[in-house]
Amino acid sequence: MRTEQARSDGPALIDRLVHSDGEAWRTLFDEAPTGIVIVDVAGGLLLANEAAQALAGRTDQPVPRGVPVTELFHAEDRAKVEAELSRIAAGLGGRASVELRLAERQGEGGIALGCSVAMVAFTPIVEPGGRVSGAVIRLTDITRHRVMETQLAQTQKMQAVGQLAGGIAHDFNNLLTAIIAATDLCLAHDGLVEPLQADLLHIRRSAERGAALVKQLLAFSRRQTLQPRVIRLADAIEDIAALLRRLLGQRVALELDLELPSHMIRVDPVQFDQVIVNLALNARDAMPQGGRLTIRTSNIVLYRPLVRGQEVIPPGRYAMVEVSDTGVGIAPDDLPRLFEPFFSTRKEAGGTGLGLATVYGIVRQTDGFISVESTLGEGATFRIYLPIVAQEEVETRERAAERPPPAPAEPPDRAPPQPEAAAGPPPGRQRGTVLLVEDEDGVRRLSTRALESAGWRVLAAASGEAAMQMLEAEPGPPSVLVSDVVMPGMDGTQVVRAVRARHPGLPVVLVSGYSESAALEGLPEEDLHFLPKPYTLRQLVARVEQLAAEAAR
Repeated sequence: MRTEQARSDGPALIDRLVHSDGEAWRTLFDEAPTGIVIVDVAGGLLLANEAAQALAGRTDQPVPRGVPVTELFHAEDRAKVEAELSRIAAGLGGRASVELRLAERQGEGGIALGCSVAMVAFTPIVEPGGRVSGAVIRLTDITRHRVMETQLAQTQKMQAVGQLAGGIAHDFNNLLTAIIAATDLCLAHDGLVEPLQADLLHIRRSAERGAALVKQLLAFSRRQTLQPRVIRLADAIEDIAALLRRLLGQRVALELDLELPSHMIRVDPVQFDQVIVNLALNARDAMPQGGRLTIRTSNIVLYRPLVRGQEVIPPGRYAMVEVSDTGVGIAPDDLPRLFEPFFSTRKEAGGTGLGLATVYGIVRQTDGFISVESTLGEGATFRIYLPIVAQEEVETRERAAERPPPAPAEPPDRAPPQPEAAAGPPPGRQRGTVLLVEDEDGVRRLSTRALESAGWRVLAAASGEAAMQMLEAEPGPPSVLVSDVVMPGMDGTQVVRAVRARHPGLPVVLVSGYSESAALEGLPEEDLHFLPKPYTLRQLVARVEQLAAEAAR
């Protein structure tokens, strides 16, 4: 045998390395954290320490002596190992270092568990006479480092795509606002013939469907409006179970495994339901022949960061929701892109590619994390980690809810004014002045028409700077300020601060295609209201009339 030949006739230096009986040497070799392999000049394995065997996934069945060392490495990287050994055997150089994959590890039933990545250094063993008799191969595990690099790159990619999606959503919301407003003005005309009215209604419905898609983009970019509340996780799942069973149909069985007691989480209940529904529908589509969908909840505590797929979850207390199906599974190449907007594995079935992107955005905007694991032919498991709300905060909110409501500002026998019922102004009179700041020409023009039709005098400005010039020329304050948030030059928040510096307490309506929290960030909430785009002209007029009426009381 080749190994026996190395033992009897092998050069002195390599023989001493392989067959040393020194306890100190053996301890250093076996306990070294770096994988160390000694090979002969032909590449036959002579000795490998425990770290090297572990990297190659051979702890249960160590690699026998004499086998080619290339068997420790991934099939696609073996040629690189042979090239390095050939270079050493030819006496062409000292040490070389290269990044290589180790052999793929196998689990029970032959299931592939992936492979480690190592930085591999080759050092020739040179005998006193100058002849190369073998090599020492050192393997430094860099798997975690490469995983973290991949996760960082994916996170940055998702952030960049999110920013792009948010920008696109903002622009589309402006266009949709103008389309809906123009359609409403046309529909308000008397004497519309039936075909024209039907066409206008079709345009409006299409714009509303576009607004729904834009809302999903905003969810992915984490810029949608959320209304979070503290709820009990198990209760939220049980409340939606009946709806899920109807959506899944008779072929898919729904099983609930809810850990009790269930902790409290802070989420937008409507959006949380959307997350569960989207995951359930995704699972249903992955089980065309039927199957089982299991939703589990549990409470976990992480004492160190947890790596799950592309997510790195920081330490803390979490409520976990696990949604598992017995479907066809997800291809490994598709997993990294699964949460990207417009990526779909079922284009032929009409998938938009926004369902899981919406889930990702809602979970991340809720300060949660989501991961997915899948095996082809066996199904997929999505795990959502949501921070648990501290008991002290829950008790504080419960005490606040028990307090009696404040006394009404109006006598009980007087109902507050209803903006929807507000009549038009008396002939020859106006209700007041609205300072309208909107950089989108179509939205500004149509909003002006609607407000003027309702009896308001409108100062329409295309920028914050133009609005301030108009304000300087006015003898008194406007009744209401309506301003877009995202504008070139002075943005909406700067306009609000500048106008309120002159007229404190002026009622303000901020309009935006982004979330309410993003629009109102850093601004005092007093007399500050939000109207999400796309809005209807009726909504705009009603909001202005409501604020003006409240300010007049």
